[in-house]
Amino acid sequence: MTARIADQSAEQLPRPTRLSEVKGWFFTADQLLFDWFLAHQQERAEPGDLLELGAYMGKSAIFLGARLRPDERFTVCDLFDSPAEDASNSKEMRKSYATLTRRAFEANYLAFHDALPTIVQGLSSIVGDHVDEGSVRFAHIDASHLYEHVHGDIRTVRRLLTDHGVVVMDDYRAEHCPGVAAATWQAVANEGLRPICITGTKFYGTWGDPEPLQKALLEWISSRGDIWHEVQYVNDAPLVRLSAKGAKEPAHPVSRHTSAGARAAQRPAAQSPKASAARPGPRPPVPARGTLRRVARDVLPPVVTRALVKARRRARTH
Repeated sequence: MTARIADQSAEQLPRPTRLSEVKGWFFTADQLLFDWFLAHQQERAEPGDLLELGAYMGKSAIFLGARLRPDERFTVCDLFDSPAEDASNSKEMRKSYATLTRRAFEANYLAFHDALPTIVQGLSSIVGDHVDEGSVRFAHIDASHLYEHVHGDIRTVRRLLTDHGVVVMDDYRAEHCPGVAAATWQAVANEGLRPICITGTKFYGTWGDPEPLQKALLEWISSRGDIWHEVQYVNDAPLVRLSAKGAKEPAHPVSRHTSAGARAAQRPAAQSPKASAARPGPRPPVPARGTLRRVARDVLPPVVTRALVKARRRARTH
């Protein structure tokens, strides 16, 4: 990575006004699933922190940070500007992430949040030195695409997850990184990882019992009506496959670089149910007199219409 890129000035750093302007790949189906899994955990008061291995420019990290609960910790691990440990990993970094710097990630993240997550700059293999075992409820693995590294990341995350924690594998089926697919399905076949669902880009699994999650997920999908899905079976175990083309994205955090008017439009006003019930709704518009006359003429019987006209004339003369 050149010094010119690594030493970006403040003027060169990104200033996104919305999440879609942050470079990266985070499609609607996965936004919906991240949002649903985290909300499902919150509804059940399941404890645990958040973890992301591989952040790129911070798109999914920004989204995750908006779902962080008070007193929880969000840890992001990435090489950023650090050298990789071997030639093959260095080659991948130069090819795929030539413009990646920690400063760019931080600028993107701070556009949407007041404080940065806990950042571990280095190989994903060291994240276990910074995160306690059994402390993570949701982990997103999107670091190296090389088999041996992904395999190690999966084993590390298994130790860090809570009993019912969820792990998400990015690029589990992409043709340019078969090592991710090999490591993911090896964990399913041999290491107790149990699939919950898949999208076109991500695999969702757990080392706990996936059945309650799948049942609740299917109920949620059916209630929306805008998400296509089917249930397939892998080694006699159900696997939900879904697509969300055309579905509405979940709520995004609002950027501090967005204009005040746009922020107000993006952020609906908070209002308690009690206040909403006490405040009368807007009055319906009063039709113009000409409109009333046309309705009377078109709808009422002629004898009633004539009586109304005569009554109006008498009122005018008095």
